Amino acid sequence: MADETDAAPPPPPLAAASVVPPETVAPPETAASEEVLTVLDVPPPVTEKEVSPPKPPPPPEEVVAVVDSEKKVPQNLVSFKEESNRLADLSESERRALEDLKQSVQEALRNGIFTSQPQPPPPPPPPQSAEKPPEKIEEASEKREPNPVAESEISTQEESAKDENVKPTPNPTIESILKHESPTQEDVSIWGIPLLKDERSDVILLKFLRAREFKVKEAFAMLKNTIFWRKEFGIDALVDDDLGEHLEKVVFMHGFDRDGHPVCYNVYGEFQNKELYQKTFSDEEKRMKFLRWRIQFLERSIRKLDFTPGGVNTIVQINDLKNSPGPGKWELRQATKQALQLLQDNYPEFVAKQVFINVPWWYLAFYMMISPFLTQRTKSKFVFASPAKSAKTLFKYISPEQVPIQYGGLSVDYCDCNPDFGIADPVTEITVKPSTKQTVEILVSEVWIVLYFWFISVLCSPFFGFFCVPYVKFKQTKNNCSFFVGNWGVYEWQQCVIVWEVRVVGWEVAYGAEFIPDAEDEYTVIVQKATKMVPTDDPVVCNSFKIKELGKIVITIDNPTSKKKKLLYRFKVKPYSN
Repeated sequence: MADETDAAPPPPPLAAASVVPPETVAPPETAASEEVLTVLDVPPPVTEKEVSPPKPPPPPEEVVAVVDSEKKVPQNLVSFKEESNRLADLSESERRALEDLKQSVQEALRNGIFTSQPQPPPPPPPPQSAEKPPEKIEEASEKREPNPVAESEISTQEESAKDENVKPTPNPTIESILKHESPTQEDVSIWGIPLLKDERSDVILLKFLRAREFKVKEAFAMLKNTIFWRKEFGIDALVDDDLGEHLEKVVFMHGFDRDGHPVCYNVYGEFQNKELYQKTFSDEEKRMKFLRWRIQFLERSIRKLDFTPGGVNTIVQINDLKNSPGPGKWELRQATKQALQLLQDNYPEFVAKQVFINVPWWYLAFYMMISPFLTQRTKSKFVFASPAKSAKTLFKYISPEQVPIQYGGLSVDYCDCNPDFGIADPVTEITVKPSTKQTVEILVSEVWIVLYFWFISVLCSPFFGFFCVPYVKFKQTKNNCSFFVGNWGVYEWQQCVIVWEVRVVGWEVAYGAEFIPDAEDEYTVIVQKATKMVPTDDPVVCNSFKIKELGKIVITIDNPTSKKKKLLYRFKVKPYSN
């Protein structure tokens, strides 16, 4: 994705140039051996992050990127906050700039400026010869006096010739006058949004204004050049082209962040595959095909955004630099340079955050060198995370259920191996302190019951009789018996199954689970024997237990290490079926 025209540190050509708040304060720690109680039918609350109004940035000399002396990861003291696109939230100067830009666009549409081909640059002037003409000839021409008689004869001949060739013109009609005075306005669309047709056009124009610091002439020039480039590049036809799927693991969209922005993942380590690298960057033709594929992917993603005022019209970029080819790859650097230039010039303000994870040392060193040349607005959108902090950083901006499983979350595409949970099932996060044991209790305080009503059937049988027919299902917390007879019918327990997923990022802990019934005369059932989990084990453990009586599921995580661990879990209730 692209961002404003500010230069950005050149990641591989998949990412755009812009975005993201720096790392925030870590979540509060839970006490040692703390127990977390979860009521079965009350899912964990999902809080929404409030977006505060934009604040004016502090003076440049006070806002600088700092480096942690231990982690060597740059952080920004001020994080980027998206500005509102609602007219009521704009300042007076911003509204005035928007109106001026709309008038310029209206004039351009009437005059057909956007449909006309851009004028080529004028040819350079011919080099001046060092030789000078003879001075005597110049002096003679200067001293030569005009002949008034000859000039009058020539002018008389020209006038007579004009009179012979001039033909009387008919009187102009009303239609011709209106045609010349009110030319037809052309229709120009960008990212599927027609200019000046509705309020979505204002959001488009605000992107160009912000990219040029609300300088109307520069914003209009950028818009005009973008429209010309889109026609020259054939964007509208490119969107529907079939360019193959061999790069689908390099760039892909997956889930949303906590503010509702779609998330795009750029996996640079895929280019360690020599065959893929040669297929993508070995010559100019292949690099151009890659560039067209990247632009196509970007265009398709942008057209799914909401350009209404207040809608989500930016994207979060996650750049995975694990095993990324180093700066010595000339072909990759060429493709990067070309892609970034196109993105910065033609896709302004489309990135909300730019998160770099698994960042190698050489990338941080390069960023620190170019950081002084970047604007504060651009730097405020960047977040860098070392390999050890990548999952923790992602969870600050993206809920774990939305983070792909390969990056520490619980989100996977629906398949036979994971049919119970999806991206919409919320996840609870818990921090497990070093050298402590953490327990999570899922209380089974409610069990489904089927209610049978007695009634007398006269129409269905020639004989009077009593029939037991299921009428309604509801929840009941009284009694522990398998069934009982009431005044109005028969009540019967309906067995259910509790399914849960557990993950500890990086493992190196012991995991166990058991069911403890409420009845004192019942035995505890071991669901999962305490087992030491190592990083090479499956990242997610899924268990289930058939509930026959009231009680609780107890999940135990024993962290013997000297590091904090992030525990993720979620559960759901399913009706039991043979």
